[in-house]
Amino acid sequence: MKRKSLNKIKVYLEVGKRHTIAAALEWPGWCRLGHAEDTALQALCDYGPRYARIVRSTRSGFHAPAEVTAFHVVERLQGTATADFGVPDRPPTFDAQSLADAELRRLQMILKACWRAFDAAVEQAEGQTLRTGPRGGGRTLEGIVAHVVGAEQSYLSSLGGKVPRSGGAEASPDLIRKTILTTLKTAARGEIEAYGPRGGKRWSPRYFVRRDAWHVLDHLWEIEDRLITE
Repeated sequence: MKRKSLNKIKVYLEVGKRHTIAAALEWPGWCRLGHAEDTALQALCDYGPRYARIVRSTRSGFHAPAEVTAFHVVERLQGTATADFGVPDRPPTFDAQSLADAELRRLQMILKACWRAFDAAVEQAEGQTLRTGPRGGGRTLEGIVAHVVGAEQSYLSSLGGKVPRSGGAEASPDLIRKTILTTLKTAARGEIEAYGPRGGKRWSPRYFVRRDAWHVLDHLWEIEDRLITE
C-alpha cells in the first residue's frame, strides 16, 4: 500500500462543519471545495484539466488525473469558519519546510503562470457580459480585478512585504507582483522575521504561493464560468 501511494498526487484536506477543501500539496492553486471529503476530491479531480492548461507553460510535468483514486490524502486539518465560507485558511505541515532555490523558482513560475492566465481571461472578458446570480449578484469584471489586486496587497503584508508607494498613487498590479517575487526570495532566505511587529505569525513562502495562486485561479475560473458567449 505504501509503495502504491508513492506515485499518487498528495492532497491535504481542510474539513469544516459545512464544507471540505481539497488541495494538491505540491501544485499551488489546484484547490477545490465540496460539501464532504468525497465531493471535494471529485471537484479537485474535475478541475485537473483546467489546472493543466494554466501550468502547461511552466513545463513542470503536471498531468491531470483521470480518477479520484490518483489522490493520496496525507493530512487532514480542522477547518475554520473561513473554510466553511469556501476560503482555505490553514497551511498544511508541508508548507513550513524551507525552500531551496530550485523549488522557489518552480513555485514562482507557477504563480506567474496563474497571473498570465488571469490577465488573459480579463482581457477576453472586457466588453463582454458576465452572468449574474439568481438575484443579480456577482462582482463586475472591474470589481473582480480590484478584489484580486487588493487581496494580493493584503497577502503580501502577511508574507512580511510592503509595496513601495510613490506619493498618494495606488500601486499598480505589475508593481505588486514584482514586489511579491522579490519578497518571496527574501523570505525563502530566512531574512524576514517569522512574526510581525504586533506578534502575528507571518505566512511561509510556500503558503503564500499556495494561497495567492488559489485566489487568482478561483476568480479566473469564475470569469470563465460567468462569461456569456454568443
